[in-house]
Amino acid sequence: MKRIIASTVVGLLALAMPSPGQAEISDGVVKVVVLNDQSSAYSDTAGKGSAVAAQLAIDDAGGRAGAAPVVLLSADHQQKVDIGAGLARRMLDVDRADAFFDISNSAVSFAVQEVTRAARKVVVHVGSGNADLVGKACSPSAALWLYDTYALARGLARALYDDTHRSWFLLTADYAFGHAMQRDLTATLQQQGGKVAGSVRHPLGQADFSSFLVQAGGTDMQVLALLNAGADTTNAIKQASEFGLIREGVKLAVPIFTLVNVKAIGNTLAQGTTFLAGYYWDHDEASRAFAKRFAARHGKPPTHAQAAVYSAVRHYLKAVDATGSDDGVVVMDRMKAMPVEDFMTPGAVLRPDGRLARDMLLVEVKAPRDVRGEWDLMTVRTTVKSADMLRPLAESECPLVLKP
Repeated sequence: MKRIIASTVVGLLALAMPSPGQAEISDGVVKVVVLNDQSSAYSDTAGKGSAVAAQLAIDDAGGRAGAAPVVLLSADHQQKVDIGAGLARRMLDVDRADAFFDISNSAVSFAVQEVTRAARKVVVHVGSGNADLVGKACSPSAALWLYDTYALARGLARALYDDTHRSWFLLTADYAFGHAMQRDLTATLQQQGGKVAGSVRHPLGQADFSSFLVQAGGTDMQVLALLNAGADTTNAIKQASEFGLIREGVKLAVPIFTLVNVKAIGNTLAQGTTFLAGYYWDHDEASRAFAKRFAARHGKPPTHAQAAVYSAVRHYLKAVDATGSDDGVVVMDRMKAMPVEDFMTPGAVLRPDGRLARDMLLVEVKAPRDVRGEWDLMTVRTTVKSADMLRPLAESECPLVLKP
């Protein structure tokens, strides 16, 4: 009789205690943060739309992960490193945040990566693209989800380089992303026998590019490469057209370009511009289905950065659910072990260095005569395989990569 009573008591205690998965969610809630620029140069390409995408991913997970409810937080780092790092620390200490997504500024990404490294929390860089984030600065709880400077430079230079596009002028944003992009693009061009006819750096959020474009016009450039993003790219293209620099024989190369940039400039000015994108809303049925859901909440189709935030958050929540943990290193290990599978990322693998090995779409802006609707702005030319763009793991500077 005593044995039966004892067994019953043990069983009741076991039922009363939280499961191992629940016990490992540190405060009983999974808190996801979209931290990015919501008020300046990159607010249209990422901004609040990234938070919309993250909420869609949470909804598709049923609002729970690891037997715990999932809550979305959002913050604007204003393109400032000190503000971004300060927000990350406060949200970890006060809000008990578990994972940060997007960032959309490489300099801020480096600072946030160090904050999350110390706290063993996840950060997934989406709109940030400095390859060093998954190189010498890599972290066991960090990932880079969409593009990086090495892949963009390699893919762009290979796609556009030929006998009539050997001489390039580089107009570069003066911060971490721009510096890395210029470095990697210069190296790729030199490997192919091309040259940099000239280069100039501009401050982030520049309104007047006239002095920089005058310098470009004084060279023998065959390609004008705008190594910037967001509103900087939009303004530079408009002013380059006004200065007559987008002329016959000069190709416009834009590594970071999105649907909303094309919309802002218009197809007349942007037509023929070719760039790499992780997603285009009209690429296939799955892409159109997601765009329809996103537009119902945000009023327009998603950029590839916003779509990638959905992809990253959804994969993160699957890993939390599988591990029952919010420890960033534990969750990231599971994210690397599971294939990424969604509407824009079929069968991709997260590498040991944290870089998602995703294919990219080579897209071209349509001529005005070919546009059939408000957002029918681009054509997908081909798919560029990740193996043809990404830095080989054998060349990685990331300490997490085991080499023979």
